[in-house]
Amino acid sequence: MENEVVNSVILNTESVKALAAALAIGLGGAMPALGIGILAGKAMEAIGRNPEAASKIQTNMILAIAFTEAIAIYALVVALIIKFA
Repeated sequence: MENEVVNSVILNTESVKALAAALAIGLGGAMPALGIGILAGKAMEAIGRNPEAASKIQTNMILAIAFTEAIAIYALVVALIIKFA
């Protein structure tokens, strides 16, 4: 009887860890993707309004995309820590 309780608690802990890791990478990947989409759309609008500033806008856009993508990488690291810790 006591072993069954211990086994069910371990199984429950592992399932909660898997769910937490899935939520971490799911939200951590979806939100930066949404941000990158908005950022790229606004950059294209700005280039459309002022084509002479395209190189400056593109440089800033790429830098912002890199920072946004770093958030997704942090989410991946957190999900891996949750899963394997």
